[in-house]
Amino acid sequence: MKRPTVILPLALLAGLLFVHAQAPLKPVSVAPHVPASWKAGLASVVITPEKFIWMAGYAGRDKPAEGRWQDLFAKALVLEDEAGKKQVIVTLDLIGVPQELRRRIAARLKERHGVPSAGLFINASHTHSGPELRRRPEPPTEEELKNQKIRDAWEYTQSLEQKINGAIDAAFAGLRPARLTWNQARAGFSMNRRRDYSLPADHPNAKKAPNPAGPVDQSVPALRIESPEGEARGVLFGYACHNTCLGAYHWCGDYAGYAQEYLQQHRPDFTAMFVTGCGADQNPYPRRSGVVPGVSDLELTQQHGRSLANAVEMAMTANPIGVTGPLRQAYEEVTLTYEDTKRTPHQYPVQVIRFGDALTLVTLGSEVVVDYSLRLKKELTGPAAIWVAGYSNDYSGYIPSTRIQEEGGYEAATGWARGIEEIIVRKALELNGTLK
Repeated sequence: MKRPTVILPLALLAGLLFVHAQAPLKPVSVAPHVPASWKAGLASVVITPEKFIWMAGYAGRDKPAEGRWQDLFAKALVLEDEAGKKQVIVTLDLIGVPQELRRRIAARLKERHGVPSAGLFINASHTHSGPELRRRPEPPTEEELKNQKIRDAWEYTQSLEQKINGAIDAAFAGLRPARLTWNQARAGFSMNRRRDYSLPADHPNAKKAPNPAGPVDQSVPALRIESPEGEARGVLFGYACHNTCLGAYHWCGDYAGYAQEYLQQHRPDFTAMFVTGCGADQNPYPRRSGVVPGVSDLELTQQHGRSLANAVEMAMTANPIGVTGPLRQAYEEVTLTYEDTKRTPHQYPVQVIRFGDALTLVTLGSEVVVDYSLRLKKELTGPAAIWVAGYSNDYSGYIPSTRIQEEGGYEAATGWARGIEEIIVRKALELNGTLK
């Protein structure tokens, strides 16, 4: 017997379709077999200057900022393993991390939350479209405060400290059970910006930069945080490349800012956090308007941000690797000296964070060239994957490798004494050895 055809009124049919379209999707874990053995808390705060002050990043700046394309953020992630050990990670859409600022935040963190200095990792995106910071450890003198540029940088850095501390406290307050997974993908827009020093002097390309065949680290590591029910709560991801797509006088997180923005779109209560790798000698390409006809600097920036966000999406979902504890951490400062012996030696931070046997995160201070990442990934042995970050816990100029010190050039002009690569790498290997 043929069943009668049921014809629904159009209004009722439209209503049913609307209800179906609006029904919330049930979270689906990318790795349900991984135990939710962590606790995680995430928080974010806007750190865009409230007024147009001087910008950081380019020596040729001749006026303060005059607009905003995107807000800047400080974001905090607190992770706690089954034994109650905690790691605090802070990312900043700023040029760098003033060392004295990091030390004050670390002291407060220990006093308020009982977390030692090794349990704090602060990384800056190195955007060249953010504000000038006060990098000197001592407060400005009364005479210096008469200078508007110095006064603005000092006032902003003080307010920044309060906001970072607030974000950390909020992340602690939001601690709840979580599952961690990780993997990595690739993004191909970074390129070594130095010339090819292996070419003979009479070669037509001997003095041309960038170098398409130069060393790069185009990996995109991503640590995903999700609820026990499978709801994505956040991601910590990295890339080794300068945030120098833009040269205008507008606040912006550059390509890293847009990558975070795109990852957060359509994900309620999701926090994307960018960690800069060893990209001191890497630039995004194509770079600057005129290279691609009809495409502006801002559009190129957004394209690179989308490219990076797509890579993060792949890393978060393709064959995720479960991350379990225990959490181990070590932090030490090594003494780096200058060729000019009259200059005060610098205490340089090296940090190693291990997530069980799945992942080891090495953080190095200031603007580190890519040779450090490539070398540490070879020399750090063990079952854990290696993730190397630069621009962490300190901002004291370029950190060249031995190769770059011998070649010379822009990244080698910071005046460090020879041998700093061996000092830094040796300390990273030593700290990693203490955590096994």
